[in-house]
Amino acid sequence: MSSSLPRHSPDAPRKHGVVLSGTGGVWRVRVAGVDGFSVHDAALRGRLKQEGKAGLKLVVGDRVMLEEDPDGELWAITEIEPRVTQLARREPGRRHGERIVVANVDQVVVVFAAANPEPHRRMLDRFLVIAEGNDLRARIVINKVDLADEPAVRERFADYVAAGYPVHFTSVRRNVGLSELHDVLAGCTSALSGPSGVGKSSLLNAMYPGLNLRVGAISESVNKGRHTTVGSMLHPLPDDGYVADTPGLREVGLWGLPPEHLDACFPEFRAYLDLCRFRDCSHQMEPGCAVRGALETGAVSAERYDSYVKLRGELEVTEQLRSLHSR
Repeated sequence: MSSSLPRHSPDAPRKHGVVLSGTGGVWRVRVAGVDGFSVHDAALRGRLKQEGKAGLKLVVGDRVMLEEDPDGELWAITEIEPRVTQLARREPGRRHGERIVVANVDQVVVVFAAANPEPHRRMLDRFLVIAEGNDLRARIVINKVDLADEPAVRERFADYVAAGYPVHFTSVRRNVGLSELHDVLAGCTSALSGPSGVGKSSLLNAMYPGLNLRVGAISESVNKGRHTTVGSMLHPLPDDGYVADTPGLREVGLWGLPPEHLDACFPEFRAYLDLCRFRDCSHQMEPGCAVRGALETGAVSAERYDSYVKLRGELEVTEQLRSLHSR
């Protein structure tokens, strides 16, 4: 296939499309037509390429305008429509900046395993804060409940139910909770996030057998999943929705969230934020802190509060590094 853009007539009709995946500058775009949907390979027009170098990057989930290639090769992406929402995180490693994982999502579904790999609640809190910081509603899936004592698992994650998060307990092997999870994915665009090896692809395959996503084995030596998803991919669902299967993340970095805004990303804190004595309360050492008062009465989870304190410290360091980098 030719890698250069084809010739297009200035009068060529334009069509709406949704970006499903991309690699090497070639994007798979889903287009609605009178006979149903079709998927086409497309590339950015030269102007959009230059804008991309200046900062506007095309990502999975973007809604675009295309012009058809009469020769049947690469279509041309002529416009990227404004994003309604986006799921972004910090660039991995020591780089400074943000990486948009997927655009135009309605909800983030954070998947962890009850066992194998062992769930780390502080990492779960990071995923939830990223969703909250992007103004996206989040729900939690605890998969592989067949590998653990289910009542104990439910108790372990009761803090999140109390905080207001919908929590689903699932097992592909025993067909537990799949129909309920299927129903909340219908008709909307969802981003599945979570560590590697927790069974995101297996869940999708069980609910939508036609997807045929590749499933990776758990590495017993390090108890971490091997990466099977190379980049974000948007999968059309038969019930008029999409699911973005995002890569497993070993490092979840926060970016762009001011430390003083972190408290609002913990839903169980919100009822107390206006009750603190000081408006700029960090909820750590200040007298008259309503959040710490709720902590003492048990209305706020000690483990969730501990996550808040550690994440706040991390954000303060990141803010200092960002300030130095901008200079």
